[in-house]
Amino acid sequence: MKQVTYLTTIVFAVIAVTMIGCDGKRDPGKVYMPDMAYGRAVETYAMLNDTVFTENPNDPKHRIYYNRMPVNGTVAIGELPAYNLTNDSTGYKLSSAVVNPLAATPLSGADSVEAGRLYNINCGICHGADAKASGPLAVSGKIGGVANLTSGVYLSMTDGTMFHSITYGKGLMGSYASQLNRKQRWQVIQYVRTLQPKAVATAAAPAGTAKPTAAVADTTKKI
Repeated sequence: MKQVTYLTTIVFAVIAVTMIGCDGKRDPGKVYMPDMAYGRAVETYAMLNDTVFTENPNDPKHRIYYNRMPVNGTVAIGELPAYNLTNDSTGYKLSSAVVNPLAATPLSGADSVEAGRLYNINCGICHGADAKASGPLAVSGKIGGVANLTSGVYLSMTDGTMFHSITYGKGLMGSYASQLNRKQRWQVIQYVRTLQPKAVATAAAPAGTAKPTAAVADTTKKI
């Protein structure tokens, strides 16, 4: 008899818990760990509740540290690996050894069109469509020292050093890291290479081949 009573009590307890946990069709019921089920949603540009969040990692009030920045080393889907050289003389020197990760896939088709578009939007205003410092700002005289990217120093400059300069800025040119992602910066460099003159190799004449002589006017008297 006691066993039947015990089992009956358990059955009623289960039914009661079920009824309490399911108050209605629209009510999710009682949540065991609400903080795990419902995280604090934070909109990207929304004002943060300073009683809950802080941008100070050493906050004395033990609020939640959140600075809206991605974790160091985070790489977005489809993005190229991070560029870790520092913005100083050492980083600039080391950049010459950095290889363009897109070098194995020369510009063509849609990529070439897109690279040209990005160059003309971001670079053409100074460097010009031909990369010869012929852009509107350069020829206006309002900005001096615009680089002619088809000149010797830039022909010998490595892609890595160009990327470093675009990333951090160089001279009067500011950084374009916020306007162009890493892949776009490398593509722009590839496009610049297409505007630079190509060295034309001249084949040497085979040994023993007579050199052509200049034509000599015939001055003999004709009968």
